[in-house]
Amino acid sequence: MRTRNHILRLATEGDAPAIAVMSRDLIERGLGWSWTRNRVARSIAHRETSTVAACEGAQLVGFAIMTFGDEHGHLSLLAVQPAQQRRGIGRALVEWLEESARVAGLTGIHLEVRATNLDARRFYRCLGYQELALLPRYYKGVESAVWMARDLRSSAMRQRA
Repeated sequence: MRTRNHILRLATEGDAPAIAVMSRDLIERGLGWSWTRNRVARSIAHRETSTVAACEGAQLVGFAIMTFGDEHGHLSLLAVQPAQQRRGIGRALVEWLEESARVAGLTGIHLEVRATNLDARRFYRCLGYQELALLPRYYKGVESAVWMARDLRSSAMRQRA
């Protein structure tokens, strides 16, 4: 899949170090580093997880990781390099995973985002995600999260109409 100058593809084990560093620097900042290279590599290899990479040439500029359950997907991580943001990369990553979830027969996707990350919350709301609950001290007992979800059934019906 292409977005302007970017190519989206399934991540490979070779992407794990760059994804882990992006997670540490862009997502886990101030919380400690839990999505290490080994954890990311295990996620890439896991058959019920989809890891999508956004590349500009050979450079990884964004990624998303989602675990597929029986009925719902859980978007674990999504990041785009700051210099590449607001170019449709994050939207394309989420759309890839939503379409994969629909094909797999899932009915919805949920995620957690830092309560203080207003830009991310606005981004997900623009994509049709609803804020459902505040999760106090969710991140390492330090920071609260907002639990967000999207019902894929209603969006699939709108697409058919």
